[in-house]
Amino acid sequence: MSKSPNTIYERMKETVAAIERRSTIKPSIGVILGSGLGSIAEKMTEVVSIPYAEIPHFYPTSVEGHTGLLLLGKLSGVPVVMLQGRFHFYEGYSMEEVVFPTRTICALGIQTLILTNAAGGINTQFRPGDLMIIEDHINLMGDNPLKGPNLSQLGPRFPDLSEAYSKVCIETFKSAANEHQIPIKQGIYAGLLGPTYETPAEVRMLRTLGVDAVGMSTVPESIAANHLGVQVCGVSCITNLAAGLSPHKLSHQEVMEVSKVGAEKLKRLLTTVIPRLTHKGATSQ
Repeated sequence: MSKSPNTIYERMKETVAAIERRSTIKPSIGVILGSGLGSIAEKMTEVVSIPYAEIPHFYPTSVEGHTGLLLLGKLSGVPVVMLQGRFHFYEGYSMEEVVFPTRTICALGIQTLILTNAAGGINTQFRPGDLMIIEDHINLMGDNPLKGPNLSQLGPRFPDLSEAYSKVCIETFKSAANEHQIPIKQGIYAGLLGPTYETPAEVRMLRTLGVDAVGMSTVPESIAANHLGVQVCGVSCITNLAAGLSPHKLSHQEVMEVSKVGAEKLKRLLTTVIPRLTHKGATSQ
């Protein structure tokens, strides 16, 4: 049963207040780190680290590669909040619970949310270790975080998703990748429920739909942030070729190992991208 909008809003306020008591940092950028990408937080300075277990209405993480820390600090001199780990719909959480951390960091005052994930490559031109800027998504999770009574304090009943991933962000990432000489792809991400990896038949279906990468996260968070009027960037680390394209069976361990390669590239990009996004502000909304 969905909680009432007022209950969710009150819980958000309580959570934000608890976080603000732990740090005076007022973040302008938020980053959610996907599987195996937690090391990106090493670039932060003046860090206050808060375990999820100490944050009201958060839960401990249960998936390997998701540490379960909220970090407030600076990256390239910019005040940033990072979530080192996320909750997934397949873990049994409701969509409201999945996006509660996203809504919380948006309520801390960020202008831009950068979503990262580990994803399987559907596009046959992709290789493990590639980075893909998300230009749009397809929601195949069978649910939506805005289902139920609208949270009018957060946004409209029918939010527009014609630019779910900010064009300003996309161009900023592409420019930074060119400067750092990091090859970067661009494409469509499909969010599926999981936790099973896709069958070869499902992969063929996704390719027919125009999907370039597939994963089990990101889509709910993008929807929730857009509802709040926060501009969204999305970057996938292609950790494996999807079923039917890979010569061997898929495993989470493979995802974790290849994520380390993507994390190194992404660290370099974020140090350039974050200051530029701060200066541009939420100009694409």
